[in-house]
Amino acid sequence: MDVELRHARLVVAIATARSISKAAARLDLPQPALSSQLRRIERELGGEIFARSHLGVVPTPLGERLLPMFVDLARSGDALLAEASTATMDTLLVGNVEWTPPALREAITASLPTVDIQTETVDPADAMEALREGRLNLALVPKVLTEPVNKAGQVPLSTAVVVNEPVWLALPVDHPISGPDPVDPTQVGSLDWVRYARGHWFQGVEEEAFADLVGDTPTSAHRVGGHHEAMSWVRDAGMAALTTPTGATKDVQLVPVAHAHTCELLLVWRSEAISRTVLEKLLESVRRYYCVYANSIPHYWSWMAAHPEQFREVEQYLPRGPRSSVAQ
Repeated sequence: MDVELRHARLVVAIATARSISKAAARLDLPQPALSSQLRRIERELGGEIFARSHLGVVPTPLGERLLPMFVDLARSGDALLAEASTATMDTLLVGNVEWTPPALREAITASLPTVDIQTETVDPADAMEALREGRLNLALVPKVLTEPVNKAGQVPLSTAVVVNEPVWLALPVDHPISGPDPVDPTQVGSLDWVRYARGHWFQGVEEEAFADLVGDTPTSAHRVGGHHEAMSWVRDAGMAALTTPTGATKDVQLVPVAHAHTCELLLVWRSEAISRTVLEKLLESVRRYYCVYANSIPHYWSWMAAHPEQFREVEQYLPRGPRSSVAQ
């Protein structure tokens, strides 16, 4: 057996996770299969790379010598594949849910300057079909689907979490309870609500959040077709609405909710269609863009900085110490 790029990736993943089970989960492999592949690699190399214990794995002396080479092999191989992939990729078709700010396209373009980036606003369920049919290359979608991403016989899709967004309260800017402190059920009982239309992707998220916040599903003056319409009712009619922070507009007051529900924002792509290195660039650019956008939302950026444990995926971009800008 020759040592190949895929073997280097496996060894690096195990070393990074310090656990075969954790590495298997990250690689989306059964743990027995990963253990078997590791044993074959070690037999080929003539010795164990890792010492196993109930606490995880640590490199052996042989592993200490070989790991830097495995890391170099994985990086060089991924860079080669990325270069080849990017060189042959003329256009990248990107879907995004609800609305697509021009700055999102600009951020993706900056990470792949030789590729023509085309964006499209889509519904989460439609995005999955578009990916499988090749009408999109990747999409940013909230994790709201009740069915599994992959089913037998379908073109496989892969996912990565961009960020976990809290579900907060949108109020008129001059509302008495609008402010930086979290609200609890005792403060929202008398609010007049605008809600999302049945069938809208956020409606299920909203129902779960309402169950904890007000203990019931409140009546509403109007059901909206999207975040921006909801925000117009908050601004112009004095209503309250639930939203993710990135769904709020600058002319409403966003208020934290105690023990808020969250909504995962996923990057989804057609498995094996985009190289690992290109995906890493895309994921980094989208996460950094999210933080730049969050920095423009009153109260939200300071909340993220004060509660980094709630935003693990983007923690490296959060400010440290007195700085308020996105960390480099």
